Amino acid sequence: MQELLTDTFRAFSAKIGSDPLLIQGPGGNTSIKEGEVMWIKASGMELSDALRSEIFVAVDREAARAEAHGAGDGTCKATVIDPAIKLRPSIETTFHAVFDWRVVAHSHSVATLAHVVTREGRKVAKTLLDGLDPVFVPYAKPGLELTTAIAERVRPDTRLIVLQNHGLIVCGKTTAEADQLMQNVETRLHRAPIEIAPATPEGAPLPGFEWAGDENWLAQDPLALERVTAGSYYPDHVVFLGAALPTAENESAPPAILVPGQGIQVRKTATATQRKMLTCLSDIFRRVPEGWTPEPIGHAAEAELLNWDAEKYRQWLAAQAEG
Repeated sequence: MQELLTDTFRAFSAKIGSDPLLIQGPGGNTSIKEGEVMWIKASGMELSDALRSEIFVAVDREAARAEAHGAGDGTCKATVIDPAIKLRPSIETTFHAVFDWRVVAHSHSVATLAHVVTREGRKVAKTLLDGLDPVFVPYAKPGLELTTAIAERVRPDTRLIVLQNHGLIVCGKTTAEADQLMQNVETRLHRAPIEIAPATPEGAPLPGFEWAGDENWLAQDPLALERVTAGSYYPDHVVFLGAALPTAENESAPPAILVPGQGIQVRKTATATQRKMLTCLSDIFRRVPEGWTPEPIGHAAEAELLNWDAEKYRQWLAAQAEG
């Protein structure tokens, strides 16, 4: 079984996991399969560690496919082949299992997100990806709901899936094929970020907080301020930063607080992952044109993510890894 985890596959996983414009913290996942065995990144692990740690877990691919179609609870915990392994498979194992492609990679690509959080951007992306036969999937909660939405739309030959308010999936017969397709998509969807020169916020932050760095522009630019306080635009923002960006301290002890016209205060105890998510938010909105209208995932979707045990587990694992 272990021979499936080739150096090439591990290196590809580590490469995309080390690029903050593709993956932020424990987000994203890769898988490789042959016959009844599928190796997939474990929940809460970071792809950037693929060459130095055992971040993958082997599952029974047919059992995972069965969970995708209603058997089991959709977590795929029961599909882990070695009962001694305590890692949980990624919450997105079911959609990896549905694809017959040997290699599947899912990223939270900034270039993709800068397009798919707006209706205008999705139209542009369809044009830019012409010839690659992309399948666009509406927003759905990660896990079984997302797997169902994907399965309803893809064909056996589908290799490129664009997820509204979420990210990108590429597939290939080999690691090299998946890597090449991802690079192709990144090149086509590339948008140069606007130049920013955030001013140094005036005054001292709240006790226990410190001012952010370049991300302060989100509070200083009127359009950016309007956008980031209107809601949350992709799942990992909600999971690690909470809903939208609050403008005051509250009972949830948010890791970051936006001060309109001034900057963003970051809790000194904020994890590296939370700080990466704040940078991701900045990276995305530096690439969303003024004429495009971002569409948040909505309060109901935020509540589903905030109250989801699978994501609480991922938060805990990420905090443990950093602590």
